[in-house]
Amino acid sequence: MNTDKLFTPFQVGTLSLQNRIVMAPMTRAYSPNGVATEAVAEYYRKRAEGGVGLIVTEGTAINHPSAVSHPNIPNIHGEAALAGWAKVVEEVHAAGGKIIPQLWHVGMARNIGELPNAEALPIGPSGLNLAGQQITEPMTQQEIDGIIAAFAQAAVDAKRIGFDGIELHGAHGYLIDQFFWEKTNQRTDQYGGDLEARTTFAVEVIDACRRAVGPDFPIVLRFSQWKSGDYSAKLAQTPEELSRFLTPLSNAGVDIFHCSTRRFWLPEFEGSELNLAGWTKKITGKPTITVGSVGLNSEFTSAVKEKNEEDNIECLLEKLEQAEFDLVAVGRALISDPQWPAKVQSGRMDEIIPFTSESTKTLN
Repeated sequence: MNTDKLFTPFQVGTLSLQNRIVMAPMTRAYSPNGVATEAVAEYYRKRAEGGVGLIVTEGTAINHPSAVSHPNIPNIHGEAALAGWAKVVEEVHAAGGKIIPQLWHVGMARNIGELPNAEALPIGPSGLNLAGQQITEPMTQQEIDGIIAAFAQAAVDAKRIGFDGIELHGAHGYLIDQFFWEKTNQRTDQYGGDLEARTTFAVEVIDACRRAVGPDFPIVLRFSQWKSGDYSAKLAQTPEELSRFLTPLSNAGVDIFHCSTRRFWLPEFEGSELNLAGWTKKITGKPTITVGSVGLNSEFTSAVKEKNEEDNIECLLEKLEQAEFDLVAVGRALISDPQWPAKVQSGRMDEIIPFTSESTKTLN
C-alpha cells in the first residue's frame, strides 16, 4: 500500500501538522481527582513520538459541578489540573507533536448521585435523559449563560497553557448534542424548535470561545448523527438537512469539523459514496476529520463482520486520496500501539499490536 498521502503535511490557519493522523479523544479516567499525572503526560508523549500529527485529548471537564460523571476524568479548570495539562503539553511538544483538549460537559448523560459532586443534579436543555424521560427541570437562562462562560474560560485557559487549539464535544448525546437532538430538546424559546434553531446553544458556545481566544486559535467541533445507546439516530436525514444544521455552526467560527461515525467507510446518505466527513466538507468547505474503526485489527473487526485491517486501510487511503476528507482520527488502535503511525508508514503492518479489551485496563 502507498501510504504517502496519510503522511503529507496539513495546515489550517495557524495549526501546522506533520501528517494527517489524529489521535481520537478516548476517555481513560486515569487522572485522580481530575488532575492529569506524569503517567498521563507519558501516555500522550508516546503517541506523539509514535508519529501522531495531532492529539485530541480525552474529554476534559469544564468548570461546572455536573460536567462529568467520574472523579478520575481530568478537569480543565483549577490550578492543579491546569498545571497537569501544562506538563502534558510540554511533553507532547518536546516530542514534536501538536495537542488540543476536548472540552466536555455530559449534560443529562450523568446519573443523579454520580461522582464527582454527587449532590449536583444533571442538567440538560429540557431535563430529559437520552430515553426522553423527565429527570430534572429544563435549564434556565442563567444556567445556559454560565455553561457558555465556562466553555469560553476553558478555551482561554487552554490557550494560556500552550495547547494548539480546542475541540468542543458536540457529539454522542452529551450536553451540546442534547440541544441538537429533538428527543432531548423540547424547548420553546430560542434554543428549541427546528434543527437550525436547535444549533443556537452551540453557536453561542462557539462564538463565546472565538471571542475569548481571538481569530487565529483553532476551534474544532466534534459532532455525530448517532447517540450513545442509539446508533441509528440521525439529526439530518438528507444532505439538505445536514446543510441547514452545519451552516450556522460553520459561520459561528468552527475551523475543523470532527465527524464521528462508527464505521468510516459507510456512506452517509443514499445515492452517494461520501461519508459524514465527506458531506460535511462538501457543504461547509471547511477541513474535516473522519473517524470510525480506523486501523482495528482483523480479529476485532471480523467479530463484528467488518472489513479486515488491510481492506480498512486501503479504503481509507482511497478516500483520503480523493480528498473526501482531510484528516483521519485513529482511536482504539492507538491505545494498544502508540507506534501505529510509524509502523503503517514503514509498511510494518504485521508488527502492529492489535487492540483488545485488555488494552484499556492500563495506561501505557
